[in-house]
Amino acid sequence: MKNMLLIILLLIAGSTNAQKIKWMSMDEALAAQEKEPRKIIMDVYTSWCGPCKLLDKNTFGDKEVAKFINKNYYPVKFNAEGPEEITYQDFTYTNPNYQPARKGRNATHSFADALKLTGYPSIVFFQENGTLIQSLPGYKSPQELEIYLKMIANDDYKGLTTVEAWQDYQKNFKGAF
Repeated sequence: MKNMLLIILLLIAGSTNAQKIKWMSMDEALAAQEKEPRKIIMDVYTSWCGPCKLLDKNTFGDKEVAKFINKNYYPVKFNAEGPEEITYQDFTYTNPNYQPARKGRNATHSFADALKLTGYPSIVFFQENGTLIQSLPGYKSPQELEIYLKMIANDDYKGLTTVEAWQDYQKNFKGAF
């Protein structure tokens, strides 16, 4: 009985210690970059989007993904139809048509428009100085996202200037998630 209780306590302690992503706002991430430069990864979602919820649960909920993101990026969670103000490159982006009482789809935030997103969820990467690198539309499993996380964190993307270079990179990539 004592052994069973000990096992249960260890399982509970292990599950509460699970690595979670330490999300922040874009303004907080940009301010953090000024003190300690690091790339930004932004999860762009909407409240009604099913694949967004799956990305959050399955991919960003994965302990290896969370550990890697927390170590290498400032992680930002951004509602593409929310009311948050974002000041980016000396311009303040808002959602003037946001309707708080509205259920389901809402007006698109001007920052989502500025990023030229093609759908949700989208994962957007920014350089250490805040400059946009690239957006990645659609749901990605931990294994599908790993190549992008590591390629961008290590600046390998800067050398991938042709389709052939990208194909070789993918072929030679050894995932660990």
